[in-house]
Amino acid sequence: MELQTEKRFNNLSIEQIQALDRILTEVIPIHGRGNFPTLQVRVKDIIRVVKDRLVERDIMVKDIRLNGATASHILVRDNGLGYRDLDIIFGVELPRQEDFQVIKEVVLSSLRDLLPYGVNRRKITCLTMKEAYVQKMVKVFNEYDKWSLISLSNNRAKTVELRFVSSLRRQFEFSVDSFQIILDRVLDCESDSWFGASGEPIITVEAECMYGDFEQALHHLRHRLIATHNPEEIRGGGLLKYSDLLVRNFRPASETEIKSLERYMCSRFFIDFPDVGEQQRKIEAYLQCHFIGNEEMSKYDYLMTLRRVIDESTVCLMGHERRQTLNMITVLALRVLGEQNAIPNTTNVTCFYQPAPYMAEPMYNGYYITQAQPPLVYHPYPLHVHMQTGLV
Repeated sequence: MELQTEKRFNNLSIEQIQALDRILTEVIPIHGRGNFPTLQVRVKDIIRVVKDRLVERDIMVKDIRLNGATASHILVRDNGLGYRDLDIIFGVELPRQEDFQVIKEVVLSSLRDLLPYGVNRRKITCLTMKEAYVQKMVKVFNEYDKWSLISLSNNRAKTVELRFVSSLRRQFEFSVDSFQIILDRVLDCESDSWFGASGEPIITVEAECMYGDFEQALHHLRHRLIATHNPEEIRGGGLLKYSDLLVRNFRPASETEIKSLERYMCSRFFIDFPDVGEQQRKIEAYLQCHFIGNEEMSKYDYLMTLRRVIDESTVCLMGHERRQTLNMITVLALRVLGEQNAIPNTTNVTCFYQPAPYMAEPMYNGYYITQAQPPLVYHPYPLHVHMQTGLV
């Protein structure tokens, strides 16, 4: 039975509106490459500039939303997810592929207007701005999904991602990151402050839960529970995010359903990334984006958790394909240990890794970590490093 519409929405409290205000008024650096200066901008300023430019170019803006982990952080501050990307969704009408070019020009020209005083903007083209300030661009245009993403450069801090969505079948992975805060009333407020003399907010701000039942998803977020539905609809199956949640001490909301969900996640992951090289690039990109600063020490636990889930729940691969993937993740885990120089409870360890005979160079080149010479410990494939004991 379809959920009632009103269950998807909820009004933000005073404390949540204050948290939203802090995030939208925070000055975020957008770093330029080469000699281009760093742009210091408030999030709501760049949103307003882009919105006004879209309207000028006859792109209809239906609404603007704050999406994902940042919205979850506003609703429940200490939720275990953290947040790095400020994911802003512009709901737009995109009937033609040519509209994507208009959107790109709008964003790049808006960035050009934010250049510091004294810079000769007339000599700077949109292409130059793209090379200087854009980290990533994505465009999807098919029968079901019509959207684009422009991610602005930021060196290992909060990244501003502007997403322009006409249609998108799946807007979340798990219930805990399925919240969207609707910003239109905030942006339309003439006053720069959203609070009256009494401290009460002068506007009402709504949030929507794309998972469905708002209170249920909020319960999952508060108690760090993992829940989703139809993971086979998610690109990659949500497998990488699921393993991340496990490492962050989230637990399945339903122990009886999770094994079935894990199998769907693994199946979709291997459908989308059938080649072991693609799998490795996807995992490495996830590590780079989601394990920053102090969280880098969790990379090994993440990789071994991912390996365990794939080992226990993959039913769609032939034996040698499954071994290739597990072997690749093991090598990544060993590399992480080498980079961190962090094998605990050991002072003298040499680990040699012997690849399986079917592995191709150079991805599966023989790999070792050495801290000191004696004693020599050698094991052929597969290699397991037990972190508690330091034994191989």
